Amino acid sequence: MTATRTTSRMRGTSTATRSDGPPAMVVVAHGSRDPRALRTVRALLDRVRELRPALPVHLGHIELNEPLLPDTLAALGGTRAVLVPLLLSRGHHVKRDIPEMAAAAPARTRVAAPLGPHPLLVDALYDRLVEAARPAHGPRPGAVVLAAAGSRDPESRADTGRTARLLAERLGVPVVPAYASAAAPTVPEAVRSLAARGHRHIAVASCFTAPGRFATECAAAAPWIASAPLGTHPAMARLLLHRYDEALGAMVTTAPVLATA
Repeated sequence: MTATRTTSRMRGTSTATRSDGPPAMVVVAHGSRDPRALRTVRALLDRVRELRPALPVHLGHIELNEPLLPDTLAALGGTRAVLVPLLLSRGHHVKRDIPEMAAAAPARTRVAAPLGPHPLLVDALYDRLVEAARPAHGPRPGAVVLAAAGSRDPESRADTGRTARLLAERLGVPVVPAYASAAAPTVPEAVRSLAARGHRHIAVASCFTAPGRFATECAAAAPWIASAPLGTHPAMARLLLHRYDEALGAMVTTAPVLATA
């Protein structure tokens, strides 16, 4: 997937000729009323900093938690930044909210692609399922429901479906995407459908970046095991850096875009 180009005041000399250090990474989280979510996101950013100590890493939220993304961008002033959504598919936040906040900020920005679909995301999903199954000492899952937040945007559902297919290839069992809101089927509906087709040991794979209401509700619908949210899995930190690098490459090779009034 390619990075999304914005029109956020990219002026002056080309970034290819600047030598004042790398553009900042701004990880854009959704925000949650669950305090575990903010702790998890901060710990994930610490992993990113460990992997790339020279990279300035900042956090901004779309809603519900501080710092909010506009405040983070305002604090950066006119510096360069790559915004990496801590979101697992395309949708309204990635396609509208984040670019609009970026365009209104003084920072010269580029918005990276969301984290999914990608093989690194599948690595994290697979490992979380293995972790969940290990204490049960039971068989491998006979089928899996991939539980995601959900969106009315068809591209978001397409991305989740692609992630489900990649996970199915990795596991060798059926994987059905399902949603906590705004799309069908729901997780309980997907579980019932798989059970009606004769599948046993149905697991729920939590396609969520951090604990929260949706992750908790979807896990409660699991008839056998449910994996933990992706959280601070090492593949998630590598995936954030991969999306940053993708967007940075486009930022360097593309001529500056002058914002219009």
